[in-house]
Amino acid sequence: MNNTARQIHSHVEMPKKTNVRYLILSMLFVVTIINYIDRSALGIAAPVMREDLAFDAVKMGIAFSAFNWAYTIFNIPGGWLLDRFGAKNVYGAALLLWSTCTFFQGFISTLLGLFILRFLVGITEAPSFPGNSRLTTMWFPQHERGRAVSIYNSAQFFGLALFTPVMTWILKDFGWTHVFWVSGGAGIVVALLWFKFVREPYNHPRVNQAEIEYINSGGGLADKAEKRKMNWGDVRLLLTNRQLVGIYIGQYAMNTIVWFFLSWFPTYLVEEKGLSLIQTGFAASVPYIGAFLGGIAGGIISDILLKKNKSLSVARKTPIITGFLLSCIIVLANFTSNIVLIILIMTIAFFAKGMAGLTWSLVGDMAPKELVGLTGGIFNTIGNIAGIVTPIVIGLIFAKTHSFSGALTFVAAVMLIGALSYIFIVNKPERIELAGKR
Repeated sequence: MNNTARQIHSHVEMPKKTNVRYLILSMLFVVTIINYIDRSALGIAAPVMREDLAFDAVKMGIAFSAFNWAYTIFNIPGGWLLDRFGAKNVYGAALLLWSTCTFFQGFISTLLGLFILRFLVGITEAPSFPGNSRLTTMWFPQHERGRAVSIYNSAQFFGLALFTPVMTWILKDFGWTHVFWVSGGAGIVVALLWFKFVREPYNHPRVNQAEIEYINSGGGLADKAEKRKMNWGDVRLLLTNRQLVGIYIGQYAMNTIVWFFLSWFPTYLVEEKGLSLIQTGFAASVPYIGAFLGGIAGGIISDILLKKNKSLSVARKTPIITGFLLSCIIVLANFTSNIVLIILIMTIAFFAKGMAGLTWSLVGDMAPKELVGLTGGIFNTIGNIAGIVTPIVIGLIFAKTHSFSGALTFVAAVMLIGALSYIFIVNKPERIELAGKR
């Protein structure tokens, strides 16, 4: 057989791989935008909603925290459901339900009603980020995963940057109820698209074997994993492993700055800095652009370091630690009254948070292959305790001091703790192997 014949024969035997993984990543990007628009809807509506419903700062802090009480409690069950029943059905149903609950927040008139609906949104959003982690671990080889994680993780801030001015315009011209109706309605539409396009690799009708082999050869988990029954020994292992404990602490720290921006930042701009609603909408969107760009940068840096044959530890931890340390710059906003400089400081801090958001890639790198969802659930559970603590602590600081200076100092101190956790606790990221099958 001559060379030409061999090439033709090889071409027939080895078809070009499909790229369905990019379709999945596109869906994760869109759904994560919806996820964070629905989370932040209350923060956007709060300056007007507070006056309309006569909520003081402490009541508003309680309302902000309702989401995370549920989100934190149900992350572990949500992660287990993903491992047990698959991401398509669990994640898709969750998307439909949380969007519906967001929509109905436009009809509430009491703190109790708002707390209940935000609590329900927290329950139904619980599988979202463990689901993102599970799907990217299944669909992407390790050398592409940093970038994939950075793209879906940055989507939250892309959406907030793009839609925060739109939502504040809706708030100003149509009222706070329409903020919830628009954001919830958009999620219901996207849920229908999810059920049409998203599957796991092993049963997706558009993927071919060449792409499956490419994913698996690079350390992805494209094949159907063996089901593993819920076992408290597994939970104990995931809670006591030193490496995982380190990334749990880091995730708590990172969510502290996230929930400052998602809950109190618009109020900070209106009540402490005197901005109008429209000015706040545009000003609040700028740090989200920074976080989006920082997230993309973190993933690119990590993948470039891997291609240069740096260790997984160096490739993942370098942008994460740099991001944590740089985000502490937020405290400098206490020393200026120049609004342009304040927004610049906030943007740099949130850019740095975006870089540190690569933490989710370590869940896919380190979790036992049978327990990626559960590991992500525990990771997000501990991380989102900050979503309960931060709005309440900042609300108490503001109520007592009538200033956000103490709040910004608090956020910076917690971010420093996150950096120290990755420096001194997280050592060599590697996949955990379970002792036996059940």
